[in-house]
Amino acid sequence: MLALEVALMTDRGGRKYNEDACGHWHSKRHLCCVLADGAGGHGGGDIASRIAVQELIGRFSQQPSERAAELDRLLRVTNDVLIGQRVPGTAKQDMHSTVVCLVIDFIGHKAHWAHAGDSRMYWFRQGRVLDRTRDHSLVQSLVDSGLLAPEELRVHPKRSELRSALGIAPEVLEVSAGEGDGAVQPGDVFMLCTDGVWEYLPDEVLEQTLAGAANPAAWIGQLSVEVRKAARHKTSHDNFTALTVWTGPAPES
Repeated sequence: MLALEVALMTDRGGRKYNEDACGHWHSKRHLCCVLADGAGGHGGGDIASRIAVQELIGRFSQQPSERAAELDRLLRVTNDVLIGQRVPGTAKQDMHSTVVCLVIDFIGHKAHWAHAGDSRMYWFRQGRVLDRTRDHSLVQSLVDSGLLAPEELRVHPKRSELRSALGIAPEVLEVSAGEGDGAVQPGDVFMLCTDGVWEYLPDEVLEQTLAGAANPAAWIGQLSVEVRKAARHKTSHDNFTALTVWTGPAPES
């Protein structure tokens, strides 16, 4: 069995209100973490992200998924719910949201995840990035096809142009789901974050701050400091949200 410790932070940054949302739930076997970044204007974004988090956690808690394919299906059901809650002529008429969901089976030492959009999941082992999700965005497509260098992704003028997110037609919704090739090991660290975090913090900064942190709360606090430092030239910088899970050996009974 693994011991898990969770910490999170969310900040409206330089915006008037925060359209990010995150949450987590656990049973005697599973931890489910969800993070979302809403869009839609005039308050629709915060509604969309809240719907995404509440629906996914609520549905997962009723029937926990064991595989990535099942989590993929839950995201698609949540997409249907989000579309169904739109109201023409109100803040809800054009709401969308990115979403990323991570599930850890802390008895079976397994992890699986699914996402739509450019909110990310990172998996660290021995302080280095072991795996992460790939954004559903125009610039990620350019990187994947070799037309753009990976380091250019964060500064490209169209970096926020998404190919997929909750709120689009089901037949074109793109969901990516994955699961670890091996067991989750004590000491592994996971992080979910919105683009307001990763846009300013490249992998080497994430690794350096992780190495210097005594605990999850300290790391999340330092990430917040680093984002504000890196975004100080941009007065209207985006909301930023992160949720981290640190694993360790379970204490002896």
